[in-house]
Amino acid sequence: MAYVILIIAICVVLLVGGGVYFLSPSRRHRAVPPAPPAPPTEGRRAGPEVTGEAVGTGTIAPEAPLVPDALVLPEIERPPPSAGRMVRLRARLAKSQGAFGSVLLGLLSRDALDEAAWEEIEDTLITADVGVTPSRHIVQDLQTKVKVLGTRSPAEVRAMLKAELLAQIDIGDERTLRLDPGGTRPAVVLMVGVNGTGKTTTCGKLARALVGDGRTVLLGAADTFRAAAVDQLQTWGARVGAQVVRSDREGADPASVAYESVREGIVAGVDVVIVDTAGRLHTKTGLMDELGKVKRVIEKQVPVDEVLLVLDATTGQNGLRQARVFAEVVDVTGIVLTKLDGTAKGGIVIAVQRELGVPVKLVGLGEGPDDLAPFEPETFVDAILGG
Repeated sequence: MAYVILIIAICVVLLVGGGVYFLSPSRRHRAVPPAPPAPPTEGRRAGPEVTGEAVGTGTIAPEAPLVPDALVLPEIERPPPSAGRMVRLRARLAKSQGAFGSVLLGLLSRDALDEAAWEEIEDTLITADVGVTPSRHIVQDLQTKVKVLGTRSPAEVRAMLKAELLAQIDIGDERTLRLDPGGTRPAVVLMVGVNGTGKTTTCGKLARALVGDGRTVLLGAADTFRAAAVDQLQTWGARVGAQVVRSDREGADPASVAYESVREGIVAGVDVVIVDTAGRLHTKTGLMDELGKVKRVIEKQVPVDEVLLVLDATTGQNGLRQARVFAEVVDVTGIVLTKLDGTAKGGIVIAVQRELGVPVKLVGLGEGPDDLAPFEPETFVDAILGG
């Protein structure tokens, strides 16, 4: 029995000793050699090397923080000046308006112009959206000149038609934007129009053109009903370094945003404040009244120097009906015709000026950021006539 007890005791000692050995920390975790330093992450911004030496106030120079690529601000663009843009874009006008001019030149070059030929000339003008009354005036003037000239060479026909079109387009008003109000206040431009005419895009393009001309610009995002319009204006401003005043609340009072935009423009000392407004149907009385309120609120601080009505040139006579209502509400001072390169109905230039008695000041001739140009009647007519 004693031997049995001795054997059991020895077994217990061996079991306890082995368990302690195998369960000790030095047996559970093996030493792992340190991982080699990770190579620099691709795309990481290079920062100053940390040397441990005292810097400035005696602290250790910290490593430069990482800047994700998505947060790196784009380089501010330097747009070209607005001068000469329409000449550079003339080929686009010639492509869309050339058919209109060539038809007129062909008709007027006939050896004999009977009543049917003159009716065809008038129809061509009306089809190009010149309008009925202006078309009749043009035909009457041309008939008189043809009687005086008699036999006409192609050069004489072209000169005669160019003179007549210029007389109809050039209504004698100043086409230069009024952007030098004097004193220390900024010039204020209010952009208005119906939905889909390209108002917000025109605001951005105009800001680019003005920055290219050496002016400082602030953009007011008073189209508070479309978040996309506000974001779009923000993008335009960021590209050229123009400040943007916006509301964080969708549906905010547009007049309040317009007022704040002008106030910020005065404080910042910018040259021009451009206020974008929401597109509205000319038949909606409430919305048109709201537009009038925006203008009145701005004028509590400073006068509005330009009210630019943006019209889509492809809408033709429908655009004239829109223009009449806007002119009654906010005293339009100038027209911006967009998409003029996308229509063969360039006669809308004549019609809208005759209807409102205000000049076309800017034209959109493409979708590029620098495709907004000051309107030049002679360049326009030359493009129509292919000369």
